[in-house]
Amino acid sequence: MSEVEETIRRLKSHRGVEGILIVNSEGQILKSTLTAEESAEHAALLSQLASKARSIVRTLDASNDLSFLRIRSKKNEILVAPDKDFLLIVIQNPHAEK
Repeated sequence: MSEVEETIRRLKSHRGVEGILIVNSEGQILKSTLTAEESAEHAALLSQLASKARSIVRTLDASNDLSFLRIRSKKNEILVAPDKDFLLIVIQNPHAEK
């Protein structure tokens, strides 16, 4: 099992995790546990949001960079861990029992 697949398996084992998505810097889906339609929608929107958030952080302080982005709504929490070449996106239900 590759390191990426092992990481996805480990993340999926956490309570409330509903989906995991790995997207490259152009917004193309590399790996996903979501449906194709959900993956495409999340990849497009969250790639744009992460890019904008990174731009804001750098504008406020040129020596700084975005290291993590958390979005919480009534139903879900979306966690975005940006890297130089890709985004790791985890969608979870914070209210899940298991």
